[in-house]
Amino acid sequence: MNPVELARPEIRALQPYSSARMEAHGGEVWLNANESPWLPFGCAEGWNRYPDPQPAALIARLAELYGVEPDQLLVGRGSDEGIDLLVRAFCAAGRDAIMVSPPTFGMYATCARVQGAGIVEAPLGCDFALDVDAVLAAMTPAVKLVFVCSPNNPAGTAVPRAEILRLAVALEGRALLVVDEAYVEFVERGDGFGSVVDCLDAHANLVLLRTLSKAWALAGVRIGCVLADARVIALVRKIMPPYPLPLPCAEAALRALGEDGECAMRERVAAIRGERARMRGELMALACVREVLPSQANFLAVRLANAGAGYAALLKAGVVVRDVRRYPRLADALRISIGTAAENDRVLEVLRGLPNVVATSTADLRVELPA
Repeated sequence: MNPVELARPEIRALQPYSSARMEAHGGEVWLNANESPWLPFGCAEGWNRYPDPQPAALIARLAELYGVEPDQLLVGRGSDEGIDLLVRAFCAAGRDAIMVSPPTFGMYATCARVQGAGIVEAPLGCDFALDVDAVLAAMTPAVKLVFVCSPNNPAGTAVPRAEILRLAVALEGRALLVVDEAYVEFVERGDGFGSVVDCLDAHANLVLLRTLSKAWALAGVRIGCVLADARVIALVRKIMPPYPLPLPCAEAALRALGEDGECAMRERVAAIRGERARMRGELMALACVREVLPSQANFLAVRLANAGAGYAALLKAGVVVRDVRRYPRLADALRISIGTAAENDRVLEVLRGLPNVVATSTADLRVELPA
């Protein structure tokens, strides 16, 4: 089945906006886009011109990196833009829906709510594992996108490749399976885990989200990708803004994606994995820690006897972590990113000073966040 048939009919029929940069290339005198003929003061060559909507060199490098064809890849402003575009392309307001498995990344539901789409939930199972049977049992004809985050945020659990592919087969002709692989570089290889990018050609309804924000250390540059069947990429590109990628961002990404940059990325990922294992072991030995969830990402979800007190103590010491107590089944947890060895030691030092005292009232759980 052509996966585009699941999209909104009005999007399939849409005549996309054609930007000046898309309509004409080459030439020596550019007078077709109402740009300034002068460079901005103190800035680099080309910054007075609108950028290529999908920079050819960046597309080529990312396609090589991920092992896909260039027409199977869309580059945008982080994974968040990919999520938003997919929801807008496939979910009509008041008619269609997405499916999520909470606790999970909040942007899936946020984009659905902005679009006026429904949200169907199939909660994670024991040990925060994806329950494929529960997902399939919760499916309705309205669901057009099923979001799976692997490794999951905020729990850190990865989904076995076999389970992802079983779900893709079961959803064929019914919905797109959108697998968010933002943290996949941190997965310990083996035991059937890892990216399913090599399965794109075999499953037309499989869509992957990738980002340069995590392992590649480019969060400030905001570069993310949608990897999918070329027909899905062509459809989503119809509704993308005409100039999504600032030229300096594309240039920075290309520099970081060079041979030396890739070597540095792999070394740092290995360091994060090592620190993740060390931190989990040392955190589990602390009196104030009840549990440290197993993680395949660059963070740990830590259950504390008093998470509110832990958050406040860390903040007082100048350490900012993520309060995830609003998430289902994580009412006693903080999410702690893996930093440098020195930064991680600072976290341990603060938490060692906390007693094993359970919160006794709602006031004990409340934390005043800085303005």
